[in-house]
Amino acid sequence: MPATHDVLNQSPPLEDYNLYLTDPVLDRAIAAEGGKDSREMLVGFGERVGSAEVFEWGFLANTNDPVLHTHDRYGNRVDEVEFHPSWHALMDLAISNGLHSLPWEDRHNDNGQVTRTALLYMSSQVEAGHFCPISMTTSVVPALKATEALAAEWVPRIVRRSYDPSFRPASAKSGTLMGMGMTEKQGGSDVRSNTTTAKPRNGGGPGAEYSVTGHKWFTSAPMCDAFLVLAQAPGGLACFLLPRWTPEEELNGFRIQRLKDKLGNRSNASSEVEFNDAYAVLVGEEGRGIATIIEMVNGTRLDCVMGSTALMRQAVAQAGWHTAHRNAFGSKLIDKPLMQNVLADLEIETETATLMMVRLAGAFDRAQFDLDEAAFRRIALPVAKYWVTKQTTAVVREAMECLGGNGYVEESILPRLFRESPLNAIWEGSGNVIALDFIRAANREPAALEVFFAELESNATTPPLRKAVEVARAALVGVTDPEAEARRMVEAIALAWAATLCARHEDQELLGAFAASRLNERHGTQFGALPAGLPLDTLARRTVPQF
Repeated sequence: MPATHDVLNQSPPLEDYNLYLTDPVLDRAIAAEGGKDSREMLVGFGERVGSAEVFEWGFLANTNDPVLHTHDRYGNRVDEVEFHPSWHALMDLAISNGLHSLPWEDRHNDNGQVTRTALLYMSSQVEAGHFCPISMTTSVVPALKATEALAAEWVPRIVRRSYDPSFRPASAKSGTLMGMGMTEKQGGSDVRSNTTTAKPRNGGGPGAEYSVTGHKWFTSAPMCDAFLVLAQAPGGLACFLLPRWTPEEELNGFRIQRLKDKLGNRSNASSEVEFNDAYAVLVGEEGRGIATIIEMVNGTRLDCVMGSTALMRQAVAQAGWHTAHRNAFGSKLIDKPLMQNVLADLEIETETATLMMVRLAGAFDRAQFDLDEAAFRRIALPVAKYWVTKQTTAVVREAMECLGGNGYVEESILPRLFRESPLNAIWEGSGNVIALDFIRAANREPAALEVFFAELESNATTPPLRKAVEVARAALVGVTDPEAEARRMVEAIALAWAATLCARHEDQELLGAFAASRLNERHGTQFGALPAGLPLDTLARRTVPQF
């Protein structure tokens, strides 16, 4: 048959590019937060993870779902999850580069979280599911330190840069991954209503052995080697380390009931599990379960901010790349004024999210020795978690529209990014939970709120910025029903923080556009309505990865 058409005017695939060097703000932000010494590592990883091969791993991992095997061929209970080789390749790339361990390695003590966040931000643009077990493994360390003997046993296993997917006791493996199980079907975020019980085997107390019986409605990455779980002990809700294997190297009473059929995050196995007289060790004290496990939750909330920012960046990069190569009505799409308005608007949202993400990671690094940074983190974490994760779906959806029908088909990465986009607003606390967490922090730690506002005020160098900070402060005053108004308060603070971060980084184009569109007037729900007089062309072209 004769050819009926030539393939013309299609943008080439966005691959084989350096995700670090092509990012408009990441390098400057990392340097400002103490990560300059890691630049060579970040550039090298950005080149590797942006390769066509690694992008292909992302596609394959999400079109070949994990498979649960509850029994072996002889009828023995095994509770194993089988992953596609692409998943293992992604995990090996992450772990061999320390994405799970950097904050706890001595050589990266001062900038471990900043460096790790940048690495994970790049890898999550290519494939988002595999950062779940990576995130939990990093974040478990502060919680384990509540019990010295457990930390001494498990932390050395955690920090090894070796990916070992074999199903055997952790003591026999070259590397270890950690998970978490909090929510139950009857309670969700209300973990105090958990019904799972823990009975002491030999007296009880921190580091002692318990038998855990019950269930968890959501346990992500069930092939991890051990989990922090909450259960009702005689002295109240407590935190336990529950491994997949007992010290006698027998399978623990950990039974995977089924894998969740999720909207997105398909590569990652999320499961329902039951515990049947499972061996576990108390972490911290009975009755202090939430206070103990919250150290892990805080780390994973940082990664929610990171993961959402990564989705925005990849979606907007895809939009910019497509419009820079696609002709329509006589010129490139990116040269059209209205398309420039849309792209510029998306870029503003993405860049300010990136600045929030890196500033927050810097606070995590310094909080271990700087009380003001610890206070700043206490306020900034719920604000960033709420704001950035909420913006993601709208950004990804609009970026998809820039590609038209090409963005709606599975051969492009946009449908996968869109399915991922609501996740981080739900994981580790939905919007209401996070907004109320901010209210608790502001009420219990007013000094922390003052530390946070002091930084905003120090960067409020123009009248619009000072006004934004005043509006944010005023949103906290005279509130008759703080619970009902929690979201309004957090949003006012997020706007002021984002604006002052633009000033802190001395980015006048970004600052001017943010102030004009988000401070001087109410930014609508639709992107592409920036006011006249802004450098739309320049901002729009920041979306395009420059090789």
